[in-house]
Amino acid sequence: MTTPVRIAIAGFGMFGQRHAATVRANPDTQLVAVADPAPAAQRAADAQGVTAYAGTAAMLDATQPDALIVATPNREHVPAALAAVARGIPVLVEKPVAETVESAQVLVAAAANAGVPVLVGHHRRYNPIIERARAAVRDGELGRIVAVNALFLIRKPDDYFDVAWRREPGGGPVLINLIHDVDNLRYVVGEIADVTGFASNALRGNPVEDACAVALRFGNGALGTALLSDGTPAPWSWELTSGEAAMYPQRVDNCYLISGTHGALAVPTLTYWHYTGTPGWTAPLERRTLAVEHADPQVRQLAHFVRVVRGEELPRIDAADAARTLATTLAIARVAGASPVPSPAFAGDTSVPAAMPR
Repeated sequence: MTTPVRIAIAGFGMFGQRHAATVRANPDTQLVAVADPAPAAQRAADAQGVTAYAGTAAMLDATQPDALIVATPNREHVPAALAAVARGIPVLVEKPVAETVESAQVLVAAAANAGVPVLVGHHRRYNPIIERARAAVRDGELGRIVAVNALFLIRKPDDYFDVAWRREPGGGPVLINLIHDVDNLRYVVGEIADVTGFASNALRGNPVEDACAVALRFGNGALGTALLSDGTPAPWSWELTSGEAAMYPQRVDNCYLISGTHGALAVPTLTYWHYTGTPGWTAPLERRTLAVEHADPQVRQLAHFVRVVRGEELPRIDAADAARTLATTLAIARVAGASPVPSPAFAGDTSVPAAMPR
């Protein structure tokens, strides 16, 4: 019988506790400890019978786990991950991988030099819907991709903004929400080469944006748009259409439209449109639904992480790949005039290629 992978968690807030539940439910993993100095986190750990430490380094030295999951606030992602890498411990870091591309590059270099795998928690890559859409593009079912549209239109409750940082630069839908869609588009369609856009805070008047319109050019020549707002009662977002998280009431609709020369695909319903005869706008379009077996992406991500820890697989998204998603999102924020970024998004470093602003 295979020995379970002993996992520690840094950060025991909402996401850390979600990871803990997934770890406990997997027979191949064992939760050994958590690290979080917050009194509420310490109480939660005590209630769940988990040994809690105030700091990540002390926890790693005391328990010597096989792997670490980092679910701390964003600014602590890289320091916690570096502590694991320095001890030769594989790590799963929640997204975003870092606050800046420069900080992400520090982690990329440290992991490469130490030969320690770093997996980044863009968990939607493990959703079978996204995997099937990626396969449709990669296998040529849609032909050459021509145009892409992504929507994140949702109504956040008023009390969501009672938390001060959500009203300040960096707390808006570009860096909090669009980064997920950027990663989905990169994974399904391909690398994003150029971005431009506009942002507005006209709805609430907070320093942070409440709407943004983005134009994209992909490296394969396809053009795309992304439209987002957290102030409209609309169903067109991954959260409300995918059924991925039970906390959101699912609406059967789509948030991504991918159009190619042979067919078009609506996601997440996986509705495929194409011609069966001579193509042309007066000819009837045929519609079918691509088959997929639904599964919990968080569960599948942990199973993949176990295989990464055991040396059986390479990370599906490592720190360098996640840094490209971060760089592209920061570029959008910069050119759209959304949340200002603390440093240039690219710093001229071609080791992390990403979109360039127009």
